[in-house]
Amino acid sequence: MIRAFHRWPGLLALALLVVLGLSGAALSVFPSAEWISVPRTEADLTVASLAKRIQAAYPGVEQIRRTPSGKITAYWFDQGVPGAAVIDPSTGKGVASADPNRFQRWLTNLHRSLFLGDGGRIVMAAGALSMLVLSLSGTALVARRVGGWRRWFSTLRGPLAGRLHVEIARIAVAGLVLSSLTALWMTASTFDLLPDGGATLVFPEEVSGQTGVTFDKMALLGATPVAELRELTFPYPGDTTDVFTLKTSRGTGYLDQGTGALLAWADLTGWERASEIVYMLHTGQGAAPLGLVLGFMALGVPVLAATGVLVWLAARRGRPRIRGNQPAGRAETILLVGSEGGSTWGFAATLHTALTKAGQSVHVAPMSGFAPQRYTQAERIILLAATYGNGDAPSSAKGFLDRLAAVDAPSAPLAVLGFGDRSFPDFCGYARTVAAAARAKGWPELLPFDTINRQSPQDFARWGRDLGHAMGIKLKLSHQPRNPPTQRLTLVSRRDYGAEVQAPTAILRFALPRATPWQNLTGGGFTRFHAGDLLGILPEGSAVPRLYSLASSRRDGFIEIVVKKHSGGLASTQLTALEPGQTVTAFLRRNPAFRPGRGRVPLILIGAGTGIGPLAGFVRGNTRRRPIHLFFGMRHPDSDFFYDWELPGWQAEGRLTRLITAVSRGESRQYVQDALRGDAYEVAGLIHEGARVMVCGGRDMASGVTGTLAEILAPTGLTPEMLKAEGRYVEDVY
Repeated sequence: MIRAFHRWPGLLALALLVVLGLSGAALSVFPSAEWISVPRTEADLTVASLAKRIQAAYPGVEQIRRTPSGKITAYWFDQGVPGAAVIDPSTGKGVASADPNRFQRWLTNLHRSLFLGDGGRIVMAAGALSMLVLSLSGTALVARRVGGWRRWFSTLRGPLAGRLHVEIARIAVAGLVLSSLTALWMTASTFDLLPDGGATLVFPEEVSGQTGVTFDKMALLGATPVAELRELTFPYPGDTTDVFTLKTSRGTGYLDQGTGALLAWADLTGWERASEIVYMLHTGQGAAPLGLVLGFMALGVPVLAATGVLVWLAARRGRPRIRGNQPAGRAETILLVGSEGGSTWGFAATLHTALTKAGQSVHVAPMSGFAPQRYTQAERIILLAATYGNGDAPSSAKGFLDRLAAVDAPSAPLAVLGFGDRSFPDFCGYARTVAAAARAKGWPELLPFDTINRQSPQDFARWGRDLGHAMGIKLKLSHQPRNPPTQRLTLVSRRDYGAEVQAPTAILRFALPRATPWQNLTGGGFTRFHAGDLLGILPEGSAVPRLYSLASSRRDGFIEIVVKKHSGGLASTQLTALEPGQTVTAFLRRNPAFRPGRGRVPLILIGAGTGIGPLAGFVRGNTRRRPIHLFFGMRHPDSDFFYDWELPGWQAEGRLTRLITAVSRGESRQYVQDALRGDAYEVAGLIHEGARVMVCGGRDMASGVTGTLAEILAPTGLTPEMLKAEGRYVEDVY
């Protein structure tokens, strides 16, 4: 039993463990290099003196940070241009670039998540768990092999691979256990699976309203050694309600910017201190020698993996492997898929099964792997292509058009089937582009270009009959769309608008469904979501979901969407008819591209109609009082001023800095584009200072906003395209 526990995690997670070990070993060098290179700090230097020196050198300083290794970094704005540098504490001036080491950042992202976000973090956590299981089971196996713990380092006999495997394990196992345990702790903390042991620090309700206090008069800064500093955040310029935020190794506090008085303080809890120790043990930050020792032990992982495989292969018997997918060189039908969310792969699987049953040999692959020279036996090529965004290639079709253009001569006849939603103006735009490119290339046509609207099984079955006729076989495609696992959501409240203007709209609030332990561990179901993510609703009588942007996050304790009833709209009709206590079938789809991001840079939120939903969610979640400027377009305040009962309260709490409304059915007709023009100077200034723009609503509105911002930004030399390239302009349009 112990041997099985040792063997299978190692074999299943082999590559992952090698990546973990090698990347961890490489990362262990950086804390020591940083500790050696950072300028030394005077023993008696205080935070007040340091801040005074830095502010003298950089008057627009916004934040000062100190790492466990002692590196001090300052961030500032100089005439609207952001700057950052590593600081020499003796002078307060920059001595090196603050830009992170690109290779270190690349390694860190690889080590943490394989560049896959939260899903990658879970994968790497599984790797850490596998390493822990391997270490503990391996320890038991070594002890059993050498005859007990007292003979741990006794001489070994047997094949070289086995001996080398055990020799390295005996040295590295302690470090691997420590690294894997701390990695699992940190992953659990990242996904909020550990108890919240942090102290609650309430933002002060009353401040002096004054500004300009000197650091000499800030007693706490004068009494805090730089060695204890973690972070000092300055008030937002011109905001008399903002405060200094001081984070130290002892706790966190708020200081009045007019008097220097300590307004609130929270000591670091025992749980927080434990988390910091875990972080130090895992990364070596603040304990560089330990990091090097653990890194050296991590170097044993690839050797352990290689010798472990050799040991396993020596005792393994060959077993045949059955593949349902035929090799590209032997397949009669080449089926290539361009998919973004994965649904098109489901249609491909249905088609593959039907063709195989009809006696065809089929090779299925992504469109990005298009290689006609390999299709030596192919009699036909079929492309199933979805569209991403405004006619762009989906993720599994990247580079297809370039590969198509590079082909010298067409080969087997081609059929292109597009997947999309007819309500979008660029319906199946990418598939149409592919079909046109193939036609221009002179590619023979197996079937005329066709489309599938909203994943319709009926459309797919009809197209399947045409394909079978073209192939001379009887082909019946019975596709059942596969949506993510769904849950029943219970409506707890609703607020209605728009009846006066024949545009019924409701803000629907659902209760959070109960999560299973597995969902809490993996982030499945509704255990983790943010405003701006998507709620998929499966209406009764249809297997095709409709997606709505979420106006709430998990921390709000409920699920909220804004729904307008559309004539003939199955989902919107059912949703707007829901009464509290009734349920709907739904699933969660994350939308990480539409997030406000971290930091204190201002947000400019622009939305019209139901597009206010996720924007309201961002404002509701703005507990740190980040500057938010909301432009909201509506028909009339008496009919569709959504969130009219919450927006004033959010303004009073400091979550919303400004609310600018545009009424299109009032005495003076105005749209959000007009509101932006009326506030052009302020908008241009905010964007020039680093503000992030987020737009949500209809495509026509979003297009108009882009054009208006292009006009507003023209004098500054910026464009919406430049902002999009920098990730400072994002849209969620429908």
